[in-house]
Amino acid sequence: MTTESDLLRERRDGFVATLTLTHPPVNAMSLELLQALDETFGRLAKDEAVRVVVLTGEGICFSAGADLKSVMSTGPAALLGLGREVYPRIAAFPKPLIAAVNGLCLGGGLELALCADIRLCAESAKFGQPEINLGIIPGWGGTQRLPAAIGLQRARELIYSGRQMRAAEAAEAGLVLHSYPDDELRDQAHNLARALAEKPPLALAAAKQAITAWSDRGAEEGHRLEGEAMVRLSQTQDAAEGIMAMFEKRRPKFQGR
Repeated sequence: MTTESDLLRERRDGFVATLTLTHPPVNAMSLELLQALDETFGRLAKDEAVRVVVLTGEGICFSAGADLKSVMSTGPAALLGLGREVYPRIAAFPKPLIAAVNGLCLGGGLELALCADIRLCAESAKFGQPEINLGIIPGWGGTQRLPAAIGLQRARELIYSGRQMRAAEAAEAGLVLHSYPDDELRDQAHNLARALAEKPPLALAAAKQAITAWSDRGAEEGHRLEGEAMVRLSQTQDAAEGIMAMFEKRRPKFQGR
């Protein structure tokens, strides 16, 4: 199933939904695109037929950042304010989110990719927070999520200088998990997504929640949620299916129950 809009295309393949930014020429983040992302992620969070989401861009860009036309027509406050509302909701999306970065990934585009659980990229990809060159700083979580991804020193250098980081350096720094030849990126992202979609969805959601709690609120909260989830999950049908499948030496079929 494929759903088209002027800004965001949604395609389904089994339990995997692929969202493609379609705002040419550089998939800039406009008010309308932010609203489309917010609505779509909110809907997919409740859709039991979707277990994993892949986010990518059409053309040669993942996203080159904020839409300057939106800034010029409405002023910076509206776009900045909406991004600051929408990005945390995307980061809190309860299912695994994979960013397949296919080209330029700058400013608000990089901040969007940083909301994903796992980032893969094409060898042609370039990453950066160029806001310093405009006399501003990242405003949609870049100063917070980038250090968590690549460490303080690397994040400071990237944000202070505004330079672009190529794919090989991004992989070495841990900004992306892997980089692939451009023509392999989509297949590799979907292979990973399909593999994750075969895992028990309740356990995936609990794992994401516990990891996020550790990174956002500290080890004590992470340990608490981990323990509660382990007890809760041990009583599910999926846990029983996983154990039975192991003894019967077959592939488990998880139902999210």
